[in-house]
Amino acid sequence: MAIRGIHHVAIIAANYARSRDFYLHTLGFTLVSEHYRTERDSWKLNLALPDGCEIELFSFPNPPARASRPEACGLRHLALATTNLDADIARLASLGVVCEPVRVDEYTDRRFTFLADPDGLPIELYEVAA
Repeated sequence: MAIRGIHHVAIIAANYARSRDFYLHTLGFTLVSEHYRTERDSWKLNLALPDGCEIELFSFPNPPARASRPEACGLRHLALATTNLDADIARLASLGVVCEPVRVDEYTDRRFTFLADPDGLPIELYEVAA
């Protein structure tokens, strides 16, 4: 196999406008493209992360609910690498986003926290070396 890494992560939003604002402005991802797909009554937003990975944000009419707590079966959480966890937590707090208390990974000694997107999807901020 010639796998080179993660290309994208797809997220279906319950409220497209609210999630679009969260990922674009609160988390500060870069807009790549945005399309309305008439045949599906669906928006598709591509957002770039600094490492080249992308988030695909979708809207669909009446998507089914899915458990999203970190220990639910299925996709556990979206983890984002940061070089300054404290600054990111402070910025998010200034925007009204609540982060869990900082924890330390028992195997790597790296600090991390969790927050939730507008649909309750768990997002981890994991501190890495600059």
